[in-house]
Amino acid sequence: MAFIKTRGQTKERFSLLLLDLEEYYFEQHTAYNVASRSNRKSRGSFKVCSKSVIFDPEDFAEPILKILLRDCKNIEYVGEENNPFNEPRPSAISISCVQVIYIKESNMIEAYKNERGPRKFTFQLEVWTKTEDVVQTLLQLHRASCLERLGDQTAMIAANLQSRLARSSFDKNCFQNVAEKPHIECTVEMVLPLVSNPGHVCITDESLYFQPLNGYPEQVIQIRLHRVRRIYKRRHGLRPLGLEVFCTENDFCSDIYLKFYSTADRDEVYYYIATFLENHVTEHTAESYMLQWQRGHLSNYQYLLHLNNLADRSCNDLSQYPVFPWILSDYTGGQLDLTNAATFRDLSKPVGALNKERLDRLLDRYRAMPDPPFMYGSHYSSPGYVLFYLVRVAPEHMLCLQNGRYDHADRMFNSIGDTWKNCLEGATDFKELIPEFFGNDPSFLENKLSLDLGRKQNGSLVGDVILPPWASDTSDFLQKHKTALESQFVSEHLHDWIDLVFGFKQRGSEAVAAHNVFHPVTYEGAIDCESIEDPDQRIAMLTQILEFGQTPKQLFSTPHPQRITPRFHSMTRSPSVSSPLGELSPVSQSEDSSFEDLTEESRKLAWSIMGNLKLLSSHKIHKEAVTGITVTRDGSAIFSTSQDSTLKMFSKELKEFQRSMSFSNMALSSCLMLEDGKTVLCSSWDNNIYFYSIPYGRRQDTLMGHDDAVSGMRWFEDRLYTASWDSTVKVWQCAAGSSSSHNRFHFQLLAELEHEAGVNAISLNPVGTLLVSGCKGGTVTIWDTSSYTTMHQVHCHSGTIHHMAFSPDSRHVLSVGADSCMKVTDVQTAMVMSSVKAEEEQRCFCWDGNSVLCGGKSGDLLLWDLLSNTVIKRIPAHSGAVTAMWMNDLCTTVITGGEDRRTILWKLQD
Repeated sequence: MAFIKTRGQTKERFSLLLLDLEEYYFEQHTAYNVASRSNRKSRGSFKVCSKSVIFDPEDFAEPILKILLRDCKNIEYVGEENNPFNEPRPSAISISCVQVIYIKESNMIEAYKNERGPRKFTFQLEVWTKTEDVVQTLLQLHRASCLERLGDQTAMIAANLQSRLARSSFDKNCFQNVAEKPHIECTVEMVLPLVSNPGHVCITDESLYFQPLNGYPEQVIQIRLHRVRRIYKRRHGLRPLGLEVFCTENDFCSDIYLKFYSTADRDEVYYYIATFLENHVTEHTAESYMLQWQRGHLSNYQYLLHLNNLADRSCNDLSQYPVFPWILSDYTGGQLDLTNAATFRDLSKPVGALNKERLDRLLDRYRAMPDPPFMYGSHYSSPGYVLFYLVRVAPEHMLCLQNGRYDHADRMFNSIGDTWKNCLEGATDFKELIPEFFGNDPSFLENKLSLDLGRKQNGSLVGDVILPPWASDTSDFLQKHKTALESQFVSEHLHDWIDLVFGFKQRGSEAVAAHNVFHPVTYEGAIDCESIEDPDQRIAMLTQILEFGQTPKQLFSTPHPQRITPRFHSMTRSPSVSSPLGELSPVSQSEDSSFEDLTEESRKLAWSIMGNLKLLSSHKIHKEAVTGITVTRDGSAIFSTSQDSTLKMFSKELKEFQRSMSFSNMALSSCLMLEDGKTVLCSSWDNNIYFYSIPYGRRQDTLMGHDDAVSGMRWFEDRLYTASWDSTVKVWQCAAGSSSSHNRFHFQLLAELEHEAGVNAISLNPVGTLLVSGCKGGTVTIWDTSSYTTMHQVHCHSGTIHHMAFSPDSRHVLSVGADSCMKVTDVQTAMVMSSVKAEEEQRCFCWDGNSVLCGGKSGDLLLWDLLSNTVIKRIPAHSGAVTAMWMNDLCTTVITGGEDRRTILWKLQD
């Protein structure tokens, strides 16, 4: 099990899980437990912990003894005796207590046995000289455990811990290479499920080392930096102190999870390790994973793991364990029909809203609550729920969480069907699933350890989990459950569940409408524990939050898109080969011959003969270089902008110049046609954007948008994206006014995207979800237009970027620059997939993802094949650099503009 994949598996019985929650293991000494009457000695390990003393005998038949310091009545140092008539007696530690706990008797994992009543124990350390020091430590910790206020106890123990850490340091003799150079050393805690282990971390130019203060489970843990594949900053205990390091690409259990005492230390270690990561592509965004999932490059299982990871869910933190959905509703049938929608759970609703009768009762209570109200008093994920599922493989974790006891036998995880039924009908049961239900190891469903988990009311013992009738055994259940997760139905509806757990329905009015409101303390940022002055209240609040359950970090603020079903023209594999989604097969042309597909085939055909472009006509209507070209939807009129500050209209039918408009005395840099076909937008070096009405033949509106020249524009639906040399891209919502306002536009600034240099080019992907911008410094930045956040930033060129565009499938971005290079960047990974050094600067282009029609500095049109990085054809065009290019949707008509002030119309010949 990935959950049990922890470091330092040893043969000894002791583990940190024998400690209470929030307890530390400080030191250990070889010692003898001396029986008071028989003087019989039992050799073992005497362990000093912050809240208890533990004696672990070498003889596994004997139980481990645990004595809580708060149960101790007397702890004293017994000096050595030198009686000439008896055997000399060494110094010892005498402990009198009112209760002792027996653990793992005969090395069996079972509920702890508490023996109440006065007891006295004598422990002799093998190294006598340390006895008095150990007694002083125990007395100090005993005083802390006897303080009335929990906050005072915690503070005193924390002071003891910090004192121990300050008196020690990382042992540099542990370096694997004597030439290693240390970069930073600081105190940390290694986090494991339910427990943490304090020590020192040391980062060198080769490795990350962690040295536990107590030497457990090993003296030092080493991770070679060149093996690190992913690192994540974590929110641990509601504070930004965690760092998780992975040496694998897909495993959701990390190699080490560290909690720092200072955010600054955490960040320094994070950024230092990041410099060793190849290509610096470790930090994927939720949006980049979303794109991979949409296109079938990630399975539903992989995508959910990635989202959990990005939302601070970790297998090392049971309060934030990865959460997966219940996906089926049929646990009683003999056959599992994955083609029937009734087989599946409604993924658009939280578990608490699946049963209407129960929901109605919860809503009645919700409406009667004082502010802030909540619908569900318990969460869908908590340490108790995780261990409910995993008790058969993690019994010691359950005993640690529940003070040495298992839950009542009838409340255990006995049956998958009964658990689902209780989640539908129970008044307080709204839990979801965990990744193990979709993994490859069925041991969490089997009582392979023969644990005594109790006897149910019907007299039967708790054994293996009862499976649905449609599963022949545990392996068969997991296989069918995994298949169900990747099924057509789940693939089409999983985005609804993501909206609830990671997305825009997680909180606010959308959460209320979706009946998805949990207790306020479960949400990130809802409670600032550091602002609570009373230490007892602060600790109580923190404990409640950690044990009650935490809602994941919100990853999406807008509706999550649905998964894209592969279409026939993008599927080239044989029908006998499984598709990326497992259950989907290619759609044949006869089954789906939509106009969209026929258009796509026409475009492919056009690009295959793009070398057959023939000059139709050439017109010189500007006085300076042409900077932009746009065409009405019916193709009857061509508009062009120029550095001569004019917008010109040319009639394609009449083959003559018809209109000329000047908005200012400065150059116009680009133009575009709005979807209504009635308005042309022009960007200017005078910092403004001008709206020109074609029917009225006049300027309709002016947007004073920037502090420097506007270099380019893009439009999608009602949003205008403007790029400027003032180092910003601005996003505007533009709505046409009423007739009473003379159809003027209303502008609302939605976002301002900052750059480090002037922005010279921008482009949108075909569906408007991604924006790419190119700077004068050569940096390409890919933005998510739903959140206006940066997905990737790549320094592609050594000079100004002239032009850039997405491929039709949005997977790649092509950019050309003053360095004469053409670069293809992968949108998902931000890797430069192809780099071509041309003989001359390319200023503008059109492309289909494989072939590129470029306008060069020499004035020629170059047709490139990017797969072979070769020029297929060179077509003479302008007498100066080609500066603007337009292509129609069917890729059969091309219009180019150049420094020679000419506009040339081209037609593709069959």
